[in-house]
Amino acid sequence: MRGPFGCIIPSMCCVPWVQPLSKIAIHKAAVALHDESFVQVSPLLLGLGGTNREWVTVEFSYPNPTVDDWIGVFSPADFSSSTCLADNPRVYPPLLCTAPIKYQFANFSNPKYVQTGRGSLKLHLINQRADFSFALFTGGLLNPKLVAVSNVVAFANPKAPVYPRLAQGKSWDEMTVTWTSGYVIDEAIPVVEWGLQGAKKTISPAGTLTFDRGSMCGAPASTVGWRDPGYIHTGFMKELWPNLVYTYRVGHRLHDGTYVWSVRYHFRASPYPGQDSVQKVIIFGDMGKDELDGSNEYNNFQRGSLNTTAQLISDLKNIDIVFHIGDICYANGYLSQWDQFTAQVEPIASAVPYMIASGNHERDWPGTGSFYQNTDSGGECGVLAQNMFYVPAENREKFWYSTDYGMFRFCIADTEHDWREGTEQYKFIEHCSFEEPMGRESLQKLWQKYKVDIAVYGHVHNYERTCPIYQNTCTNQEKNDYKGTLGGTIHVVAGGGGASLAEFSTLKPNWSIFRDEDYGFVQMTAFNHSSLLFEYKRSSDGKVYDSFTISRDYRDILACSVDSCPATTMAS
Repeated sequence: MRGPFGCIIPSMCCVPWVQPLSKIAIHKAAVALHDESFVQVSPLLLGLGGTNREWVTVEFSYPNPTVDDWIGVFSPADFSSSTCLADNPRVYPPLLCTAPIKYQFANFSNPKYVQTGRGSLKLHLINQRADFSFALFTGGLLNPKLVAVSNVVAFANPKAPVYPRLAQGKSWDEMTVTWTSGYVIDEAIPVVEWGLQGAKKTISPAGTLTFDRGSMCGAPASTVGWRDPGYIHTGFMKELWPNLVYTYRVGHRLHDGTYVWSVRYHFRASPYPGQDSVQKVIIFGDMGKDELDGSNEYNNFQRGSLNTTAQLISDLKNIDIVFHIGDICYANGYLSQWDQFTAQVEPIASAVPYMIASGNHERDWPGTGSFYQNTDSGGECGVLAQNMFYVPAENREKFWYSTDYGMFRFCIADTEHDWREGTEQYKFIEHCSFEEPMGRESLQKLWQKYKVDIAVYGHVHNYERTCPIYQNTCTNQEKNDYKGTLGGTIHVVAGGGGASLAEFSTLKPNWSIFRDEDYGFVQMTAFNHSSLLFEYKRSSDGKVYDSFTISRDYRDILACSVDSCPATTMAS
């Protein structure tokens, strides 16, 4: 943060992590249907009340049960070899070509399953543009044998507009809303109906994006993890009156002139740039997703995800804007997980701007222009993140941008593209007023030159705060109540959004003021142009476990224009 403005850094993940769906050797699956085995699911028709999420009961039986038997949920319901690509290089039959969207072991809630061969599960489904079937496998995850397939269940309108997510537009008085549907534009025109609360509404057309399997850069995104993404629509609500409440709904105009609508939502328009009022910002990275029904073993990897989501929902009235600074849902090439993530955060993202940054689990893939030549994105190579969420970047492939919110200006950098001195992104960072650079060795002089007070990072899955520091030396001995110029930058790791936690080193350097190996998020509250409260809250209880204040008038910064603030060294 520089002056009364905030600055955010995107995230990466340094903890080895395995996507649960990748544990299933679906390419080895054999069809061994058993006459005495069955799977039955109810209800058959979901979403009759207009909801896009519902619980189903799965009952099953198998005469030769084992502890490794499991239920897979497939969508679309037809997951047989007939759905495989014609040029699929695998030649051995029988063949399954798609991973389930979730799975659960048969004995999860049935401790006597191995003795009786009978059981039932409660599973949670969301509307994902297709029908569902449930399959019982024996042989574990590594040698699965399909022994029974259920009846088909479906939502009443699988194409319905779902899971809206707000984002700041390219100007302070513009809000965008992005949603997903099954409606191709030739079938129905995407629209957003919006206006001041209680006033006449405007219907504006929206843009539409989609992509195909060929847009993926490798497996599993292009193979067993592929799932049709449907259509992603973005509408623009412009020339908003600051601070006022607007209502909106997203939908589609059919050829007969009728509309298919979502439920109504509301949001508060951004304040004037520089407006002197209380403004509250949430920051975290590395959250991922979790399953309400305990499926997919996500509770072993992203235990804090649902807690973080729940805390933000419960305190939504005290949140103005959210920054999820990378490593969004850890789909890692299993595309169905993006729908499930947008459903999880819908109560937040539909009410306040939900701004994202790119992390290695969204972008990295060899030979695609990512700075780090690893396979962490599972073949997505940025395509999902760039399409599923709107960001006000000039070029979505170059995932860096700035956005204003009241007294804050946020500069979102992209660690997955080259940020070193002389690059396009480095120039963007330097010329974006009140910016937050992301690399100590290459960009530390910019922190000092532009008097950056706070830098926030993801990458490591825990929380840590440093003293104000420059060139490895604490420049201020205060720990909780800073007044006046800090002389250095306070560095904060906020990577405990939900993914598996990282342990700290046993060595604690003198610049480390506070550490917490737990799930949590950061909240910054600006009271006016000279007073900021910084709080770290745990996701488990929402209580504050670390905090500090900054009080300063920032005249030293306001007196500067770009390039007129002299660079500083410890010697000076």
